Amino acid sequence: MKKIIISFLLSTLLLLACEKSPTTSEPLPDEPVIIQLSSGGEQVVEASNEFGLDIFKAIIADESPGKNIFISPTSISLALAMTYNGANGYTEDSMAYALRMDHLTSGQINTSYKELIGGLTSVDEKVIMDIANSIWYRQGFYVEPAFLEMNTAYYNADVSELDFNSPDAVSIINGWVSDNTNEKIETIINQIDPMAVMFLINAIYFKGTWTKEFNPESTYDGSFYLTDGTYKTVDMMAFQEEIGYVENDLFQAAELDYGRGNYSMIVLLPKGDLSAEELAIHLNPDNWQSWLSSIGTQEVQLSLPKFTFEYEKNLNDILSLMGMGIAFDPMLADFTGINSAGGLYISFVKHKTFVEVNEEGTEAAAVTIVGIVGTSVDPNQNPVMVVNHPFLFAIREKTTNAIVFIGKVAEPKIE
Repeated sequence: MKKIIISFLLSTLLLLACEKSPTTSEPLPDEPVIIQLSSGGEQVVEASNEFGLDIFKAIIADESPGKNIFISPTSISLALAMTYNGANGYTEDSMAYALRMDHLTSGQINTSYKELIGGLTSVDEKVIMDIANSIWYRQGFYVEPAFLEMNTAYYNADVSELDFNSPDAVSIINGWVSDNTNEKIETIINQIDPMAVMFLINAIYFKGTWTKEFNPESTYDGSFYLTDGTYKTVDMMAFQEEIGYVENDLFQAAELDYGRGNYSMIVLLPKGDLSAEELAIHLNPDNWQSWLSSIGTQEVQLSLPKFTFEYEKNLNDILSLMGMGIAFDPMLADFTGINSAGGLYISFVKHKTFVEVNEEGTEAAAVTIVGIVGTSVDPNQNPVMVVNHPFLFAIREKTTNAIVFIGKVAEPKIE
């Protein structure tokens, strides 16, 4: 058996890398704990890594070189996997392809994610790793019981029927997000589309203390050179310790452990004139696994800047380019697994993150929300009418049906 190694790439991406372990004996307090995954689970992790690398490269290509980026492929995958359980036909096939899981059955995906969620959240008592899922649907909207049962059984999703027309609805959903990210992400939506029928949300919160902490007294003012050729002064943490390290023609890489060593941060520093964007082009499953297997332990004099930032991205265009554009198409999407009457499609996939890295360790949070809307009003719901474009109007006398006034409003005015 190979060892399961789960690595957090927090400065550039949040990924998992897995192998099996040759031993089943109890680990020492400072040794990683083995997360046992089925063979299907290993395939799901490999597919999730491939998805994470692909979406990270696509986002980097879509953003300006000077933009900070931080995503959680795990969060995005989990939110989409729950949504996938309601997809049928070509929509189901397209989502599986985009998630890089088209060679797996839905049963394998669901079972493996249940295993992975359980392992990730319990593997290290020295690290806080919380994963929460929820489904919110419009009051009166019928949802197929099998869809809800599947997502509660495998993803432990909190399911809530909510009056989306209530003025409190937005704050209730945002409150759940805030509670499940330790208040690091306080809002994920600002309003609810009148045609929205469901939100599927994943939230991840991580807090890990370095196994070998930086001494705050060693932090110094250092120069950090920006993409435009200028530089800024930053708080640069420094130490000389035995850590994971590898170097090749493309980069230097340092691996910093958290807690007992199940989680780590890998920092990839491009060499020479190679930019971070150019290095990202080389990210693929084969290279990633090769780089991980090349990491050895040696004494390294490391300087790493402290940083804190938030990131937010609408993923519609990126996910469409990755193969699931049909899921966003009002005329073609098939989510009859959510409601057999159909007429549902994904209106948006929004991803929001937070990260802070300092001398003690790392705190990070991520939220992914999938918004489902209907192309027509469900007969079980109250009608929704939004007068948001030019319209006609008339004033009549009802007993005679005489039209007293009639007009058209192309631009509402008050004169």
